[in-house]
Parts: sequence; C-alpha cells; structure tokens
Amino acid sequence: MKNNLRILAIQVLMLASFVCKAQDAVQSVYKEEHRPQLHFSPKAHWINDPNGMVYFNNTYHLFYQYYPNGTIWGPMHWGHATSTDLFHWKELPIALYPDSLGYIFSGSAVADVNNTSGFGKGGKIPLIAIFTHHDPKGEKENTDKFQNQSLAYSLDEGVTWTKYNGNPVLKNPGIRDFRDPKVMWYAAEKKWVMTLATKDRITFYSAPDLKTWKKESEFGLTIGAHGGVWECPDLFPLQLGGKTYWVLLVNLNPGGPNGGSATQYFVGQFDGKTFTPADTKTRWIDYGPDEYAGVTWSNTGVRKIFLGWMTNWSYANQVPTVAWRNAMTIPRELSLKKMNGQLLVASTPVKEIKNIVAATPVISLNPSQVYNLPAQSELKISTAQIQDIVVTFSNANGERVTVGYDKQANQYYIDRTQSGKTDFQKSFKGRFVAPRFTSANNADITLVVDAASVELFADNGLTVMTGIYFPNATFNKVSVSGSKDLKIKLTELTSIHNR
Repeated sequence: MKNNLRILAIQVLMLASFVCKAQDAVQSVYKEEHRPQLHFSPKAHWINDPNGMVYFNNTYHLFYQYYPNGTIWGPMHWGHATSTDLFHWKELPIALYPDSLGYIFSGSAVADVNNTSGFGKGGKIPLIAIFTHHDPKGEKENTDKFQNQSLAYSLDEGVTWTKYNGNPVLKNPGIRDFRDPKVMWYAAEKKWVMTLATKDRITFYSAPDLKTWKKESEFGLTIGAHGGVWECPDLFPLQLGGKTYWVLLVNLNPGGPNGGSATQYFVGQFDGKTFTPADTKTRWIDYGPDEYAGVTWSNTGVRKIFLGWMTNWSYANQVPTVAWRNAMTIPRELSLKKMNGQLLVASTPVKEIKNIVAATPVISLNPSQVYNLPAQSELKISTAQIQDIVVTFSNANGERVTVGYDKQANQYYIDRTQSGKTDFQKSFKGRFVAPRFTSANNADITLVVDAASVELFADNGLTVMTGIYFPNATFNKVSVSGSKDLKIKLTELTSIHNR
C-alpha cells in the first residue's frame, strides 16, 4: 500500500512538473521583443485577416488567414483560436488547409441553427464556414475565374471540419477579384444573405440553404473610397432610438485615410435585396494606419463585436518581428450615434477588458509630470474644456510616440516619427491624423497601450485610431500635458498569456 502511494505521489509530482514546464514554455514564446501582451497573435508565423468569427455555446471562435511555414504571406490556411472572454485565447490546430481547389482565402462562419444546409446530424447544430477558394494555377494563367466560394462544416463545435463535396457553391462569373464572403441570416425572408467583395463594388447574393446562391444586387460602384480593391465586407443591423439601421463595412487596399489599407463604412437600409445608404460620404471605422480587414462576430444577437488586423499592407511583410508577424486589434463594441445630422458608427473597447485589469491601484496622474508606464495599460483622459492634449510614451533611448489632440486643426493624431525602428519601409514613419466629429467642449480619450501598439478611442468612440511601433527598448515612461482641467487615470492591464 505504501509503495502504491509512493508511486502515485511521484506520478503527481511528475505531472505537476510537466504542466509547469509547459506553462513556462508557452509564456516564454510570448516574451519576444515587440510581442503583444493584450492582443491575439499566433505562437509563430504569419497572420492576416480575421475570418469565420462566430459565437457559439458561450465560446468566441476566431479563424484567421495563416501561413504556417513562414513569417511572410504564403499559401493561405485558416488558423483557429477560441476564447470565452474575447481576451484570453486558446490557439487550436489549423482548421482548413489548401486543397485541389486552391488556397483558403477569407470568409465567414455561421451557426446553422435551423439546419437549412442539411449538414446537421443527430440533432447537432452545424457550424458552417463560407470561404473563398483561391486557385493559384488559375491566377498564374491570368484567368478571371480563379476565386470561387466554398463551404465546410463542423459538427463538433469547430474542432474538426469537413469540406462540402459540392464545392464551389458560388462559381465566379468572370470577375478577377471575387472573394471574402460574409454571410448572415436575414430572418424577415428566412434566407441567408452573402455580402461579397467583387472588384470595385459589393455584390449581394441570397440562398435558402447556403448552397444555392442567386444574385440580388450590387452596391458601391460610384460611392465611397476607390483607391484600391474592395475586400472583406460585412453587413449587419444596429439600433438607434428604437429604429433599425444597417451598417455595411468595406475594407479597401490601398486608399485609406492615412495611406495603405483601411476599413470604410456606410449606414443605411437593407431590404433583403438592396442596400441604400443614408448619404454618400466616405467614413472610416478607424483612421489610424494599422487596422484592416475588420469584421464582426456572427451569432451575438443585437451586440456587434468588431475585430481588425493590426497592421497595414504597405509594410505588413516587413515589420521587424522574428518568430511571428502581425496581430489583431482588441475587440471593439460597435454602436450608432447621430452627430450633427450624421449617422456615425462608434467603437469602444469591449466591456470584457475588465477581465485583464491588474490588481494594482488605479493611478491619478498630474499633467506635465513623467510617470512610470506599465508594460500594458489603459489611460483615460477627460476634460471639460478641450484644448491641445499631448500624451508622450518614451524610453531612456530618447525614442517616443506622441498621441493627442490638435485644437487648431481639430484633429486627433498618432506620431511615431521617433518611435524606434522605422526604416524597414518608407511610409511607416509619420504623423497620422483623424477628424473630431463632435463640437462639444468636453472630451474624453481612452488609450489602450501594449508593447508595440496604441489604440485611441476619443469622444466615446466617435474617433478611433490604431498605430503600431517598434521601439528598441520598451516605452516605460508617460506624460500628459495640455488642457488645464485634465483628469488622467492610469490602469495597469495584465498579460493575456499569464494564466
């Protein structure tokens, strides 16, 4: 008996040692230079567009464009991660691999609760991935039909996937850029609606079963920004004052407000067939240089949660990281606001950010004084009478990033001109600006700061900017100056890799 207990005790100690070593190994992966501590990034290799974002059985699924054999763009797979709180992610095995029909380009995922597809078995609700098959051979032959839309389904809540043997379900009619299907259930007509990027516009399709698609309408040929190809669209309703409006997101590369890639949006009405915008102004979800391919999670009810790729196609392949390349923004809550007669989409950090607040006390800062800056933090600034506001993050090397508000220009800005490593691409260095949309005297700014990024949310999310940077030493000092009545709160946030 004693020997058995002794053996059992040894086994328990060995298991505990193994678990500790595994945890240490995981944590060491995320301690590389510039590694995000608040944002999702893969353990290794290349990542771009968020894909297949669906909420099911209290779990958020994040799929993403992934190349597992290098740190620059390559043959696309769908990587996969899950979370129950939008911050702590579990990276899972690759969900979808390239096949004879091509690479697995961007798309979406839905929970087919009514089993309209017929993929459900034994009462199990199928998760359906709708994605673009990109045929590199057809592209090389310079055809216009190398991108087609296909399906895969999962009956074990996204763990394993089976590609539909009838793929592709939507064949290319001869449009070179024909990709990135975002699918939603349109309950009023009991049908699925696909929002598809088609060269320089959006094309809407519908199907009762996710398999038999018919064209409904087109939008955008003469509306919005057209500096580059339209990509990664999204269509969803938002409520304001008891009325339903529809928001159409369209990602654009290049042609963003600060150069390169960015996410524009339109607000209007959708009747199941046609999207009609409220006006023809060009607006952006994020005016900073480093948010792209942003879309929302499906199956979240009235709540709309947005996530973008935190970089820019102008330099995404060149940023100075080693083991991995690129990350996602923090998840953001979307809402509608009316400002000076305009319908605007506001973005704020999701409420789940409270799950990563550190136990250390919140610090009140005095203007113009220099304070220690935690490695990752949230800075909240408010004023009753807005004037110039200057927030400076710095290190002992003299490197710095400046974020703030320019009263005379009526613009928010991120300046990374002296931020450290900037010579890997000519357009990276610079000062990037965004308009202020309210004329109110009072103002608020929330800054979410990570090892190599800052996200600005001003005026309760009316103006949003994201910027990445690569200092040679971590920014560990912060100072705030400007308006006389500034109230400044600094909250330390915990690394998402520490549990």
